[in-house]
Amino acid sequence: MVAYVRAGAALLDMGVTPVAVYGSGHDGVEADPAKDGGLAAAGVPYLGPGRALDEERLRELRPELVVDVTYDGKSPYALDEGLADRVGMPLAALSVGNDLSLSAIIGRFGELGAALGAADAGPGGGGLVEAEAAVRAAAAAAGAGFGVLALSGGDAEQVYLARPGAWPELARLAGLGVRLLDPGPGPGANWLTVGWERALELAPALVLYDSRAHAMRPEGPERLPAGARVVPWNPEIPPSPAAYARFFRALADALTV
Repeated sequence: MVAYVRAGAALLDMGVTPVAVYGSGHDGVEADPAKDGGLAAAGVPYLGPGRALDEERLRELRPELVVDVTYDGKSPYALDEGLADRVGMPLAALSVGNDLSLSAIIGRFGELGAALGAADAGPGGGGLVEAEAAVRAAAAAAGAGFGVLALSGGDAEQVYLARPGAWPELARLAGLGVRLLDPGPGPGANWLTVGWERALELAPALVLYDSRAHAMRPEGPERLPAGARVVPWNPEIPPSPAAYARFFRALADALTV
C-alpha cells in the first residue's frame, strides 16, 4: 500500500505499514513532522507531494493499493487520479469531510485497516472513549465562559479562523461540552480569513493553532489575548482512535490547567 500521509499514519496506528507515503499541495520535498505520525520512526519512505509523484518510482514500489482521502466525496485530495489509472493501481479515497461524524470517519478507516489485516480499530478503541470522558469533565469544570478558538496562522497580517462545524473533530469537541468560538459571518466554508485583530476580539481563553509546517504559529500580544493558553492542532489528524485520543487528552489537560 502507498498512501497519502494522513491516511498512512492512521493505518500505521492500526498495525498496517505502508510501503511509502506522499504529501499534499501544502507539503514540500520533506515530510511535515506534524503530519508524520510514527511513519518516519517506522522507516516508511516519503515520496514528496502527491501531485508531483514520479510515475516510475510508483511503479517500482508495486503497491497493490493506493489510499487517499477526499473532502468532497468525489476526488482524491492529494493524488492525481489519472496517475493511479496510468499505473494500473486501485485507488481508495476515504471521506474525511464534515458530512460525516468523527465516529463514522474513524470507523471507515478501521474497516479498511481490518480488510488489510489489522485488528479491528473501531471508533471506541485506542483510548478514545477515555479521552472523550476527560474532555467532557474538563469542559464542565472550565465552565461555559471558557472559549476555545481554532485557527491557522497565515502571515503577520492574516489569520484563518476555523468554523467549528466544518471540522469533524471540532464538532465532536463541541458535543462534549467544549465552547468553540465561531468567527462569524463571511466567505469561506471551513475558514474565515481575517486580520489578527479579529482573534483578539473573540477573546479566547485557549487557542488551538494549526501545527502544520506551512502555518505560522501565533505568538505575541498583537495576535493573542494575554494569558491565552495554546494547544497544537493538526487539521489533518490521522483518522485513527489513537491519534484523536492523543489530541483530546492534550486538550483536556489544557482545559484543567
